[in-house]
Amino acid sequence: MALFAALLGWMFDGFEMGIIPVVAKPALIDLLDLSRVNGLAIHGSDPQIREEAKKRVDGPVGLWNGRITAAFLIGAALGGWGFGWLGDRLGRVRAMVFSVLTYALFTGLCGLALEPWQLAGLRFLAALGMGGEWSLGVALVMESWEPGARPTLAGLIGAASNVGFLLAGVLVMGMEATGLKAADGGWRLVLGICAFPALLTFFIRMFVPESEKWREAVKVAPQARFAEIFAPSLRRRTIVAALLGGIALLGTWGSVQWIPPWVAIMTNDQGAASKAQVFSAIGAIVGSFLGAVFAHRFRRRLAYFTLCLGSVIVCAFLFRYFDGSHEIGLPFYLTVMLTGAFTASFYGWLPLYLPELFPTRLRATGQGFGYNFGRIIAAVGALSMGILINDVFGGSFAKAGATISLIYLAGMAAIWLAPETHGQPLPD
Repeated sequence: MALFAALLGWMFDGFEMGIIPVVAKPALIDLLDLSRVNGLAIHGSDPQIREEAKKRVDGPVGLWNGRITAAFLIGAALGGWGFGWLGDRLGRVRAMVFSVLTYALFTGLCGLALEPWQLAGLRFLAALGMGGEWSLGVALVMESWEPGARPTLAGLIGAASNVGFLLAGVLVMGMEATGLKAADGGWRLVLGICAFPALLTFFIRMFVPESEKWREAVKVAPQARFAEIFAPSLRRRTIVAALLGGIALLGTWGSVQWIPPWVAIMTNDQGAASKAQVFSAIGAIVGSFLGAVFAHRFRRRLAYFTLCLGSVIVCAFLFRYFDGSHEIGLPFYLTVMLTGAFTASFYGWLPLYLPELFPTRLRATGQGFGYNFGRIIAAVGALSMGILINDVFGGSFAKAGATISLIYLAGMAAIWLAPETHGQPLPD
C-alpha cells in the first residue's frame, strides 16, 4: 500500500509538473494579450511582418516561461525542505497527505489566472507540495521494503513521475483532437483537471501504513532538527547531495523541459509540442528505470559519470543539429526520446543514492534538502534560459538549450567528490 500510494503520488506529481510546459505558450499568449500578434506570426502575408510578429511573441513568452519555471523550482525546493522536515517530525504518511493536497488544489487554481504573475504565484504554491511528495515518498518506500528491492523501487520512482509527464502530453493531444484548442482557452480546463489528485489524500490517510523504521527511530532518538544535516558527520554528504541533484535538475529544467515550447515556436502547432512531450516522456520512463538498475550493477559514481556523458552528447546533437533548419519529423522525435531517456535517468539514480547518505531519523530532511536545493540551482538555470533566449540568442531556444546543457560536464567531475555506497545497507 505504501508503494502504491507513493507511485500514484509521483505519477500525479509528474503530471502536474508536465502540464505547464505543454500549455505554456497558449496560456501566456492569452494572458499577455498577444493573440492578434501571434495570428500575424502564423498567417501574415508578408514574410517580414511574420518574422517581426514572431519575435514580439517569442521574447515575452520565453521570458515569462523562465519566470514561471523559476517560481515552480523555488517553491518545490522550499516545499521539499519543509515537508521533509515535517515528515521526520510527524511521520511520512501524515505529511504526504498535506503535500498532495497542496499541489493538487493550487495547480487546479492555475486555470483561473488572469495575469502571468498570478500563474507564477499559483505555480509557486503548488510546487511546495510537489517538492514535499518526492522526499516523503522516497523515505516511506525505501524504509518499507527489503534492501534487495531498492534498485527496482528507485527505478519505479523515476518512472512513475515520467508516466505522469507522458499523461500530460496525451491529455492535451486528446483535447486538441476533439477540437477544444489550448489556444482558445482550453488550457484553463486542462489546469482545472489537475485538482483531481486531491482525492488521493483520502486513500493515503485511510489505507497507507506508517514507516516502521521511522516509528522505531523516533522512539530512541530526539526529534529531527533541520540543522543536524549540517553537523560535521553529515555536512559533506549534504553538500554532495545538493550538488549532484542540482546538476541533474539544472539540465532538465534549464533546457530539456523547454523542448515542447521550442517545438511550438518552430512549428506553430500545439499538437507537435504535445507529441514532443510524449516522445520525451516515453524515453524518460525507460531511462529513469534503467538509471537505477545501471547504478546498482556498475557502482554509483561510475553510473552518474556515464549518465552525464550520455546526456551532454545527446543534448548537443539535439540542440545543434535541429536548430530550426531541419524538418520536425520522426528523426527529431526519436532524438527527443533519446534525450528524455538520458537526462531522466538521474531520477532513478537519485532515489537509490540519496537515501544511502542519511540515517533514518534525518532521511526525509537530508534527501529532501539535497534533491530540492538542486531546484534552486535549476531555477537560476530556468531564468538564465529565458534571458539567453530573449537577450543573447535572438529568440533561439536551440542555442540557449545547447549552452545550459553543458552543465553535465560539471557533473562528470563532481561525482568523484561523492562517497561510494554500492553494496551498503541504509544507515540506521
